[in-house]
Amino acid sequence: MICAISGEVPDEPVVSMRSGLLFERRLIERYIEDHGKCPVTKEDLSMDDIVLVKTNKVVKPKPLQTASVPGLLGIFQNEWDALMLSNFALEQQLHTARQELSHALYQHDAACRVIARLKKERDESRGLLALAERQIPASMTGAAPAAVLSNGKRATEEEIGPDGKKIRPGINPVMIDELMECNTMLSAQRKKRQVPPSLASIDALERYTQISSHPLHKTNKPGILSMDMHPSKDIMATGGIDTNAVLFDRPSGQILCTLAGHSKKITTLKFVHREELVITGSADKTVRIWQGGEEGNYSCIHTLTDHTAEWNLI
Repeated sequence: MICAISGEVPDEPVVSMRSGLLFERRLIERYIEDHGKCPVTKEDLSMDDIVLVKTNKVVKPKPLQTASVPGLLGIFQNEWDALMLSNFALEQQLHTARQELSHALYQHDAACRVIARLKKERDESRGLLALAERQIPASMTGAAPAAVLSNGKRATEEEIGPDGKKIRPGINPVMIDELMECNTMLSAQRKKRQVPPSLASIDALERYTQISSHPLHKTNKPGILSMDMHPSKDIMATGGIDTNAVLFDRPSGQILCTLAGHSKKITTLKFVHREELVITGSADKTVRIWQGGEEGNYSCIHTLTDHTAEWNLI
C-alpha cells in the first residue's frame, strides 16, 4: 500500500471514496485545504469523501545500509561528497558573479570617462565656434549680392544652409592676394636672416643631460609656454597653461612664489633687470606687473587692460 502523493508506505492511510486512491492522511488534508481537489484525478474532493483505513501498528524495517557501521559510513561519505560538490559549484558561481560585476564596473567607469571627455570637447568646440563667429568680419554693406552659377543652379551670397542659417562669405580674393604677398615677403626675410652666434650648436645640445625635474604647475592642465631667468640670481620664472606663473629657486629646488591672477594661460613673462619686477602677459588680453617684497613674495601692483588680443612679449 503506497501513498499516491509521496510514493511511500503511509503511517495513517486513508482512501478516497470517489477515486479509490490511497493517501497519507496529513498530506491529503493539506492538499484538500489548499486546493479542494484530488491531486491525481483533479476532481472536487472534500474531507467527507475520505475514509480512514485501520491497520496494525508495526515497526517499519530499517534500510539495509543503516543496519551496519560500514553502511552508515558509506551514507555519510555520500552526503559529504554531495556537500563538497555543492560547495564547489557555489564557489564557481560566486567567482563568475564577481568577474561579471568587476567587468560591469570597469565598463561603467570607462563610459563615465568617455562622457566627461566628450562633454569637455563639446564645450571647447562651442567656445571656439563662438569665438570664430565673433571674429568673422561682417559682410560689406552696399555691395549687391552677385548672382553666380554653381552646378547649373543660380545662387547668391545670402544662401541658406541646411540648418536654416545664412551662410556667411569667406575670405575674398583681395584678402587672399594680400596674404600671399605678405607670405612671400616674410619668406624672403627668413631666408636672409642670420643665425645668432649666441645660440648653442647642435653638438653642444647633444652633450646636454638632464640633472633634475620639478613639477611646478598643475597636472590637470600641463604645459609651460614661457620661461625667463633672473639676471643676477639663480631664480627661474615659468608661465603655464594653468594661468599661473611660478618663481623657482634652482639651488634649493623650492618654489619661491606662485603668481596667480590671470584668467587664461600665460603666454610670456620677463624679469626687469633694474628692479625686483616680473611682467606677465596672458591670453586674457591683460598684462600684469608684479613687485617683489622683502620676504620673496610678489604682489600685483598694476594691470594693463588696453590690449584687444592675446599679448606676447618679444
